[in-house]
Amino acid sequence: MSSENNDVRLRGHRPRLQEAWPLGEFPNEIIKGLGKQIVHRMCVGQSDITGDDFGTIYADAIGGNHRESPLGIADVVLEGNAWSVKTVKSAVPFTQQTVRLISGRISPDYSLGIENPHSNISDTGKAILAVWNARVNESLGEHDDLRIVVLIRNFESKTFVVFEETAQRYAATDYRWEKNKNNNFMGYEIATGEHKFTWQPHGGQFTVLRHVPGCAIKFKIVKNPPMLEQVQILKQIGYSDDWIEIVAS
Repeated sequence: MSSENNDVRLRGHRPRLQEAWPLGEFPNEIIKGLGKQIVHRMCVGQSDITGDDFGTIYADAIGGNHRESPLGIADVVLEGNAWSVKTVKSAVPFTQQTVRLISGRISPDYSLGIENPHSNISDTGKAILAVWNARVNESLGEHDDLRIVVLIRNFESKTFVVFEETAQRYAATDYRWEKNKNNNFMGYEIATGEHKFTWQPHGGQFTVLRHVPGCAIKFKIVKNPPMLEQVQILKQIGYSDDWIEIVAS
């Protein structure tokens, strides 16, 4: 047997589950499922959605579970697969080339004992990426696959773009850090000079800049969903005033 076999069996090794689908190749029924959930929200008067809303929408579309937990980066899970779910508002989803993804809060002080992040910008930048990488590692310890799924949305034009990418770990030596005029930390890729990360010392918000891939799927809602009036909804569910009980204080 060749020692170069990449499929070596190890005792106690948990076999990896099959991926849900090839990266970025969403089945049509999932795109339809996303559209259906968005139409429903339009009908009940929502003019936009939040990140938590999209987590619920995405979980419903793929038949997964929305964890709705502030801990970790795996928002939606399906068997051994997990997704970190992001949504970005855009005036022109179909031509949007880059997106800024808020990717949680990072405290170099709490995680790595850096009390003054401004004293050494480079060390703080390395610590920020180390915390992100640790979160990815933690999720991959619980799940076979971890992806980031992004919905670019415009409810007014009813146009949307969805794509997914593998959750990346970043080598600290590939990036340099500097502060901007607002004292936010900006991470730049050394090889290209491209801005990749922003970290805000006040609040610890960590943002990752990503290119929208050419394989991103565009879809639009071609009908104007009717707005369901409150009276209609209450009538359909059989509401009456005896549903409400006034409890004396």
